Amino acid sequence: MKELLMKAAGLLDGGEDAVLVTIIASSGSTPRGMGARMVVGRNGRVCGTIGGGAVEYRAEQMALDALRRGVSYIHSFSLTKNDVEDLGMICGGSVTVHFRYLAASDGDAAVLRAGAALIERGLDVWMLTEISNGGTIGFYTAEEGFCGMGGMEEALPFMMRRPVLKEFGETNLYIEQVGSSGFVYIFGGGHVAQELVPVLSHVDFHCVVLEDRPEFLGKDLFPTAFETRRVDFNDIFKTVSLCERDYVVVMTRGHGFDYAVERQVLGAPARYIGVIGSARKTAGVNKMLLADGITPEQLERVTTPIGLSIHAETPAEIAISVAAQLIAVRAGR
Repeated sequence: MKELLMKAAGLLDGGEDAVLVTIIASSGSTPRGMGARMVVGRNGRVCGTIGGGAVEYRAEQMALDALRRGVSYIHSFSLTKNDVEDLGMICGGSVTVHFRYLAASDGDAAVLRAGAALIERGLDVWMLTEISNGGTIGFYTAEEGFCGMGGMEEALPFMMRRPVLKEFGETNLYIEQVGSSGFVYIFGGGHVAQELVPVLSHVDFHCVVLEDRPEFLGKDLFPTAFETRRVDFNDIFKTVSLCERDYVVVMTRGHGFDYAVERQVLGAPARYIGVIGSARKTAGVNKMLLADGITPEQLERVTTPIGLSIHAETPAEIAISVAAQLIAVRAGR
């Protein structure tokens, strides 16, 4: 989302108007649900997607029309039996799309950049789009309050993980969380971590890679990481402070270091703790942890072997399985 906001701001900074296309409601079988977005400039789609195919093509043409006319509006695609065939869908559904005209001269670029900066800071960030009265865009964080629009305190109870469309008198707001607090602390910078970080970064996780070998902390290995830090695996809290919103992924270069890190993080708050390794390794490590005074209830916090069970074998496949599991945890599923 940060990249999409920056792309849109870049167009505006260059003197080019744009249209932000957002799915604000959907039902039935549709390619993408609420919150899917794309940015359209004078030459067509610039970034993002609302599902591809004929639906996206039609929306792109409508966005170009909105761009030419300088207007914002809402359009609903009701996918009847004939529409399903025309749009290349498998079965029916409906999609409501908001076309927000962004004029280079209106100051929207500064608001979009401010939203991207809030996401970059690793905060819980909500984007609010007024789909009535011209479509004012704003952002909200608990730390900074409202940015880009006046205070809408009545909207605060509706700022949750899932997007919502809500009327407040004559104001109709589309509210969506676009940035999440909490970091993914990845202990170990080996082959799996090198595959995992770009995948997690692409789906808006903030990754911090921790290693005791400086050669495995280079920017060339982790260009999309939020941060890399050198750490003593036997004393991690000199370097790391965990909170209830954080994710811990343990994949060091050896079982001994994995064990040392796991033993320490089990005494700290974290939303998720995942440890790489086989079922046989897990049994051996658990035996050692219990002997160290770790309780069975604490061990239940650990997901090991890490990742969804998709028979992953290569580092890239393991990374996909871990990323999928973290997405599910973040969504509360």
